[in-house]
Order: sequence, then C-alpha cells, then structure tokens
Amino acid sequence: MMPSLTLAARIERWPIAGGFTISRGAKTEAVVIVAEVSHQRPNGKAIVGRGECVPYGRYGETPEGTLEAILAMQGALDGGLDRLGLQAEMRAGAARNALDCALWDLEAKVAEKRIWDLLGLSAPRPLTTAYTISLGTPETMAEATAKAARRPLLKIKLGGDGDEARIAAVRKAAPDAELIVDANEAWTDGNLERHLAACAAAGVTMIEQPLPAGQDQALASIKRPVPVCADESVHDRASLEGLRERYDAINIKLDKTGGLTEALVMAESAKALGFDLMVGCMVATSLAMAPALTIAQGARVVDLDGPLLLARDRDDGLRYDGSTVYPPGAELWG
Repeated sequence: MMPSLTLAARIERWPIAGGFTISRGAKTEAVVIVAEVSHQRPNGKAIVGRGECVPYGRYGETPEGTLEAILAMQGALDGGLDRLGLQAEMRAGAARNALDCALWDLEAKVAEKRIWDLLGLSAPRPLTTAYTISLGTPETMAEATAKAARRPLLKIKLGGDGDEARIAAVRKAAPDAELIVDANEAWTDGNLERHLAACAAAGVTMIEQPLPAGQDQALASIKRPVPVCADESVHDRASLEGLRERYDAINIKLDKTGGLTEALVMAESAKALGFDLMVGCMVATSLAMAPALTIAQGARVVDLDGPLLLARDRDDGLRYDGSTVYPPGAELWG
C-alpha cells in the first residue's frame, strides 16, 4: 500500500492532422483524459505517475463523465486503495485505464525501476506499427495510401457499401505493403462473404470486427479465408470464451480492458485459448501508447499509431522512425 496519494485529472484536446474517419463518424481532434497520482516523499518532493485514456462514445463514455469517475476515486485512494483493489472498485473502461496506468507509472518511479523490470520481463524492443488510412471514397483512400505506400503495414478503415472498390484501390496504391482492414462493425450477413473474398483476393492478412458485436454469429458458420480479429466484441477476460468459434485473433485496447493490469492477464488467457493478439489504440498521444507497448511485444499485429495521426505529440513522446516505434523513455511513462 502506498500512503498519501493525491489524485488530479484533466481533459486535454489534441488536434488531428487533417481528420480521422471511420464507419461511425469523423473527428478533427483527440479528446483525452490525463490522470495524475502523486506521492509526497518525506523530503517534500512529489513523485507523479501519469496515465491517459480516451472515452469511448461507442460504450456511452464521455470526457466529462470519465473525468468525474476518475476524480471520485480520491476517497478510495485515501483509504489505501492500490492498483489491484482498483480492478474491483471500478468497471473496465477508459476511466480505470487512466488511473491504472498512472498507478503503474508511480509504482515504477517510486521503485526507481522500469516497468518491464517490475514485471520481470525482458527489456522491450522496437516494433513495427500499423499506419491507419481513414475511410473515404476509393479515390481519396488510394491517394492517402500512395503517400504511405512505403510503410510496411497499413490499416485500412472500411465502411460497408463500396468496400470492394476501396480494397482494390488501396491494394493498387500500395502493392508491397501488408494490409489489415477494419470494418468497425459496418458489414452485414448479406455482404460478409463477398467482402471476405475481396480481402482475400487483395492479399489482406487480417480483418477487424466485420459484423456488429453481438450480431457476429455468422462468423462461426462460414469459411474465413482471412483471419478475423475481434475488437468491439472483446473487452476483458470475461468476453473471451464466447468468441472462440468466431474469431482467430483479438484486439487488446487498454481503454476497453480498463488498464494494463487486466490487459496483461487477458493476453495470457487469450493465448491459452488459441487466439493471436493484436494490440490497438484510440487516437491519442504517446502517453496512452506507452503502456500498451508492454503487451505489444507478444502481439501478431501492433497498431499503436495514434501519435502519428496527430498534428503534434507530447514533448516527451515516443520515438517513431517511420513505422518503427521505440520503447518509452522514463520521462514519458513507466
């Protein structure tokens, strides 16, 4: 138990470069919540742990509600709540993610160790991240893809009607890149097999969440020529068992799992059930990406390009060299 913890949180807005469009809508800024947990040392110096989350409107989360939920935990922290107790005290979601990651950061700083040393893991290595192409017409997506064609892994946002043309246009614009696609629940039972075939013809290596969560039974009864990854259908460990016949992989996002603590256990549970892992993100700054890099070391697909989509990142942000993302410095997180 770590005594004398003071909690602060705030809403921040980070402009997106150009814009970001998926099947559910478009946005021009990333609205994030930063949680800070500080510990006052006897010498008067404060040590501050930070975590960042993105409220997910798909699940009824708002920036204001998430901020309120985080700040409401001050009393529990005063009572000695630690990171493990937090898992039972708060539901999985964005608010718990920010606070969980802030407590991990604080724990590492107090111990004067890196997060991987606390976990008994090897030091992380640089990873290749996907780079996202927003949903648009086949022509606009091809133009955006051509500019990013030298990146080794592209993630293509799809939207239902017209996706076959989008897939073909993107592949023509980036003949050598590995492609994954994300339908964000926009396909239907009626067009599922046709779209799967188009992806297979284009050499797509993974498809994220083609059907709406809770309406994805068809995936269990058809041949899947391309591996299918659950995103909106999977949250934490409790959601894994029912997906085994429908999906080949799962996308772990800390804003869904409610933080790194659950994500670490969930990753092991998913592997034991035979799922490949994808580690993804919302559009956010490097402070939100850094904890996810801990579990991304064992992932088949890494999609931590949030800062690359922003007009600017934090001053102490992650280092990106093209599509290669490097482990965080201690000044950023962990």
